[in-house]
Amino acid sequence: MSEFGSDQKLLEYKAEILKALAHPVRLCIVKGLIQSKGCNVTHIQCCLGIPQSTISQHIAKLKAAGIIEGQRSGVEINYCVVSEEAKKVVQALF
Repeated sequence: MSEFGSDQKLLEYKAEILKALAHPVRLCIVKGLIQSKGCNVTHIQCCLGIPQSTISQHIAKLKAAGIIEGQRSGVEINYCVVSEEAKKVVQALF
């Protein structure tokens, strides 16, 4: 039985990554950020064709899950994927 509950914190961390990636828009954002090696919300909005406010909500969830980080450059923020686990999941899917 110990093999199933050996590291509860690790399992919770991995589950949070999966939950964050489980939404089609968030999965698309992460996939695009991996391919482009990072970009800003305006670029993401042009690619997806959905409102900036919607993208910002998804970005916030991805940041909270530790999947992406933003670097401020003047007035814009460029986002990139920092979670190796998330990269592996997306690569496995595509």
